[in-house]
Amino acid sequence: MHAGDRRRAVLQRRFNDRPLLVFWEMTKACDLACLHCRADAQHQPAPDELTTAEGRRMIDDLAALEAPRPIVILTGGDCLKRADLIELIDHAKASSLPVALAPSVTPLLTTERMREVRAHGVSTVSISLDGRDPATHDAVRGVPGHFDETMRTLHELKDAGFTVQINTTVMARNVEQLADVARLLRDLRVDIWEVFFLIPTGRGVDVNSTTPQQNEDVCNFLVDASRYGFLVRAVEGPFLRRVNQQRAEGVEGPATGGLYERLSERLVEVLGEPTHEVCAPSAATRDGNGIVFVGATGEVYPSGFLPTPLGNLRASSLVEVYRDAPLMRAIRDASFTGPCGSCEFRDLCGGSRSRAFAVSGDPLASDPACVLVGNA
Repeated sequence: MHAGDRRRAVLQRRFNDRPLLVFWEMTKACDLACLHCRADAQHQPAPDELTTAEGRRMIDDLAALEAPRPIVILTGGDCLKRADLIELIDHAKASSLPVALAPSVTPLLTTERMREVRAHGVSTVSISLDGRDPATHDAVRGVPGHFDETMRTLHELKDAGFTVQINTTVMARNVEQLADVARLLRDLRVDIWEVFFLIPTGRGVDVNSTTPQQNEDVCNFLVDASRYGFLVRAVEGPFLRRVNQQRAEGVEGPATGGLYERLSERLVEVLGEPTHEVCAPSAATRDGNGIVFVGATGEVYPSGFLPTPLGNLRASSLVEVYRDAPLMRAIRDASFTGPCGSCEFRDLCGGSRSRAFAVSGDPLASDPACVLVGNA
């Protein structure tokens, strides 16, 4: 068995028992109005959001697992809208449960607040950047001047000693800018670039997604970009792992197109020749497989983009829901239909279960954003 296959087999056994990542939507409240918002965020918190005591119980449930325990990503909406944020961070730290933060860049994310969060043990923070310039980013975020605030925040997060992750959602309006975004990340010493492939859910229903061929081109570009000193990951674009493996093994994959040529040429133009080995992980996570999402009111989902409720923390244990929900088991078993079900990369990739659901209503259907599905 190939070394990478052995490692994935070990991880899969672990993913059957526990998630790698738990995303907790602490609140739907947020002061931004992003075009592609999954949460369809609102200005005020909902009255039935999980209480502090309920959040502590969820943390205790996860902390009862043996190491390595899941990483809890506190998100929203805007997690800074929760008055009990520091209390819950402290409770997780006392329980040896690692926590990362995904706040919105708003006036709540002050220098003092960043330092407070860092002092309480959070070492990784992710924020969003959806374009190379104010014209693109501000239009996506719905707030004039937001690009400049994001640049300021990035500098301050690095100065405060955080591991910084940038989240970029790929859309028709910004896909040609990705090489210039990569230049910004390198110049700002960003540690991780997490690239989201759009799911038509929430406000994202009205945003133009990239085509399967563009996705193939972007994935090839992202492998190139990962050679400039930052880790590159994809969300709802698991075909990146397939592209990365094919290239590493010298196996010819689907043909790239003009978008890849333009992005790769621009990448070398703005950053020069690559400086590092490829840094794009191959852990075969996907919605429901190593990943679980807890909504603001306690509903549990395979991911934040797959709105099929599996149970509620007010009545069930998160760990039990993750292990035992039939949909989660089917996803972990790669029990997919159509081309995804017969694909040789169904374990490594498996397609986006969220996109399959959004397009067909079936979370086990094939992912129409993959070029292999269209070619099958």
